[in-house]
Parts: sequence; structure tokens; C-alpha cells
Amino acid sequence: MSELAYPTMVYVHLLLFVLWLGADAGVFILGQHFRRRTSYTLDQRLALLRLLVEVDMVPRSAWALMVPVSLTVVHLGQWWVLPGWALALAWAIGAFWLWLVWDAHRHDQTPRAKRDRRIEFVLKVALAAFYFGLGALSLAEGGPLPGAWLATKALLFGVIFLAAIMIDVAFKPVGPLLMKLVAEGSSDATEVPLLRTMNRTRIWVWTVYALLLATSYIGLVKPF
Repeated sequence: MSELAYPTMVYVHLLLFVLWLGADAGVFILGQHFRRRTSYTLDQRLALLRLLVEVDMVPRSAWALMVPVSLTVVHLGQWWVLPGWALALAWAIGAFWLWLVWDAHRHDQTPRAKRDRRIEFVLKVALAAFYFGLGALSLAEGGPLPGAWLATKALLFGVIFLAAIMIDVAFKPVGPLLMKLVAEGSSDATEVPLLRTMNRTRIWVWTVYALLLATSYIGLVKPF
């Protein structure tokens, strides 16, 4: 069983990557169709948006689980042997983050969801600092992560956190704009500001896609 532990966790790591990027592509496509005000009725577009929110739970869940899985892979592969308490903490953080994501989803548009998302935001900023700092330190000092490829991957994962945080920040005005669209109907006055906000969000979405592809390439090929 011990011989299967490392390749099994590598498989889970790859599976989470596929779910993250694949489902996120689905979210992007649904968002593109929502933008087509001349192709769908408003009710149809709102249905697409509700579906988008459901599909978006897949990459959000994969992102949360990627933290303990990535550290477990590094540990089992003997790249960075962690004490038992550190691995336990990583899994506790991943489980707590996953709970925040789903609890906020189940209680959307409530004070409880707002509280969950505030806690999640702080957690993501802290994890971004951890991965970015770990990668930068390892590149500069040659450890604790051995190999420039692994250190670079950790650093880029920290940057992914920052870009993904910016997606949520850029998307935040969409809520009030959608409420205005539903209340007043489709017109240039309600559609243009919404489209402009969604366009700003897309910049960060493409950034996350590019970084995910870069980190997966580095992890597989180990070019340096």
C-alpha cells in the first residue's frame, strides 16, 4: 500500500487539475453565452447564469483540495518531508476551506454567506503568501523545496491564488448590476456596465488559465 500512496496522490493531483481547468472552461463558456443579449431572452440568460454558479463549484472545490493534496504529493515524493502535524494542518485547512465554499453556496445572499466569504478571502490571501514565499525562498536559498522546477511551481501557485482572488474582486460589482438588470430589464443602461465589469474579470480568468497551464507543464516536464 505504501508503494501505491505516492502515485495515487499524483493521480488525485492531476485529477484536481483537470476538474479545475475543465470546469472553469465550462464556466467561461456559459459566461460567454450569457453576454449574448440578442441570442437569448433575459430569462434564458439568467438560467445560464444559475447553471454557471453551479458549475463554478467544481473548480472552487478543486482549488481548496489542491492545497493538502499538493503538500502530500511533495511529502510522499520525498521532495520536502513534512512533520505529521504539518500534513494534518494542511488537510484541516483544505477541509475548512471546502466547507466555507459550500456553506456560502448553500446560504447564498445571506449574512452567513457574507461571513464565510470574508473568512475565505483572508484564508486565500494567507495561502497566496505561503506558496509565493515558499517558492521565492526555495529559489533564492535552494530549499526547503529542492529543484528550481518545484520552487517555481510553488511560486506560480501563489500567483494563481492572487489572480483568482482578483477574479472575485473584479466580479463583485456584478451582483448589484444583475439586480438592476432584473428589476429594470435589458437596455444599454443596464447591460453596458454589466458587460464592462465582466470584461474586466475576463483578464484575470485568462491569467489563471495561463498560469495553470504553465505550472502543469513545469510539474510534468521539469525543464529546470
